[in-house]
Amino acid sequence: MKMSKLFLPTLREVPAEAVVVSHRLLLRAGMIRKLSNGLFTYLPLGLRSFRKVENIIREEMNAIGSLEFKPSVVVPGDIWRESGRWETMGPGMLRIKNRVDQELVVSPTAEEAFTSLLRSEVSSYKQLPLSVYQINTKYRDEIRPRYGLMRAREFTMKDAYSFHTNDESLDETYQDMGRAYRKIFKRCGLSVIPVRADSGAMGGTGSEEFMVESEVGDNNLILCPKCGYAANDEKAACAPDPVAEGPGSAKTDKAYAPIETPNVKTIDELCAFLKTSPKAFIKTLIYRAVNSELDLRSAPGCASLKRVVPENSPAYYPESFFAVCVRGELDVNETKLAATLKASEVELAGESVVERLTGAPVGFAGPVGFATAPVVADLSVMAMHDSVTGALKTDLHFEHVEPGRDFTPWLVADVRTVRAGDHCANCGAEYYAKKGNELGHIFKLGYKYTKSMNMLYLDENGKQQYPTMGCYGIGVDRTLASIIEEHNDENGIVWPMSVAPFHVSIVPIKYEGAMKETADALYSALSSSGVEVLLDDREERPGVKFKDSDLIGVPVRIVVGDKNLPNVEVKLRSAKDAELVPATEAAAKVAAIVRDALARIV
Repeated sequence: MKMSKLFLPTLREVPAEAVVVSHRLLLRAGMIRKLSNGLFTYLPLGLRSFRKVENIIREEMNAIGSLEFKPSVVVPGDIWRESGRWETMGPGMLRIKNRVDQELVVSPTAEEAFTSLLRSEVSSYKQLPLSVYQINTKYRDEIRPRYGLMRAREFTMKDAYSFHTNDESLDETYQDMGRAYRKIFKRCGLSVIPVRADSGAMGGTGSEEFMVESEVGDNNLILCPKCGYAANDEKAACAPDPVAEGPGSAKTDKAYAPIETPNVKTIDELCAFLKTSPKAFIKTLIYRAVNSELDLRSAPGCASLKRVVPENSPAYYPESFFAVCVRGELDVNETKLAATLKASEVELAGESVVERLTGAPVGFAGPVGFATAPVVADLSVMAMHDSVTGALKTDLHFEHVEPGRDFTPWLVADVRTVRAGDHCANCGAEYYAKKGNELGHIFKLGYKYTKSMNMLYLDENGKQQYPTMGCYGIGVDRTLASIIEEHNDENGIVWPMSVAPFHVSIVPIKYEGAMKETADALYSALSSSGVEVLLDDREERPGVKFKDSDLIGVPVRIVVGDKNLPNVEVKLRSAKDAELVPATEAAAKVAAIVRDALARIV
């Protein structure tokens, strides 16, 4: 393509709204423009790279036998009611009504759409396993969209779904998807970190995220330098770490006893007041859980809770409260807690609720004698000794508390946040942490959607069964932005060959005379050999052309200048120096560079 025909509104100044590198460079290079907060338009140059990412994903999905579909973006609200997620997805889901008052959803994800479609088509075990995918528009009404394409409201995702007769078949496809994801990201030039992850609102059991390191990442990654363990901190587990010495380490035979703590509420204040360590304290927080699917009928304080049973859905409680205990210096991991409670979300209860349930202001809750809500204790608590905790009365705590002797939790689970410095659950080495952004996520969903939406098939014995299901997503826009985050320098983007909008740019110093003839000949020869070429035929100063070439990041640049003819300069965008090459040999040499670069990443 000739640059005079290309719409390329490059910017010299960094837009004030752009914080991260990818957002700045996509705007400056004339690849995207913001239409509204969280809504972006791809301009021609950006769209070329977007399509290349999309096609890499498509090729690898096709290679493992997944079949592409194109469902609608707007889907009936009824199928979301069937799955139970109409109530649990929250305000992030955009709900609309049409002229006949039918409830509709602008798809934030497509489990319901594919399950609804395929339950009408799949009737026999002979049709399974089945793997299908879409590359389609999504909408999630983010409260605070930011970082350009990294967190927009409207975006494109590849969603794949698989349906199986047994867990072994599901695991085989899950592993195939994991291998395909690694190939996709390698072909895009990305260094990814696969990590164990929480399944969240998607449900299911097995789950793996594919992360890229990022200073502005939304995720904290917990990594082991010795055995390679990697997990999102929403999922990470660590080796047991009972208090080895000092306060909280030695079992006591003393009975627990009250101790006055006037105006002392926080862990830090207690440490100073009692001259002891945070590891000696049991911190108790009151949490509100939304739509818990645990059976709470026999739990303390839950006899009067309203239990809702939607048709074809598991029982859940619209609202319930829990006293959550963790060792004093640790934090409750709310994602782990929500998963443990099988709740759509959890949040700290308000002061009035805390006072109603505990009989005291915030700061004096404790598990001893607590009977107005179920007590959930972290594993760390059960390894504590001679502890201090709130006494359920203002300005009062208990000392000499022994978990298991003085209170028995309703539920014991891993609900702590793992941090750098904790020890690996596999090998015992010390963890380190990085920030990362999620590009892809694969889940083993199990029967969550096929049961709730009554998808059935006949097995080899003629009996009706529910298929088990997997789900596999990649954010296309976020992948594109992450490529730029990883491949850039002070002058602009440095595209990998596989996703560059053009492979080669030809820059004549002036597009006239012998320079024009040479540039046109190179353009024709390279185009004929299948190389994607951008010819800068504009009447601009050489400095402007070079700056634009570097900014948009085309991998190979050929400079045609009258001082060097009959030679031309060939320079890789990632290299410091250029090479003089006879113009008659330049097309063949550059075509070979392009082919070699593409071959190395397949």
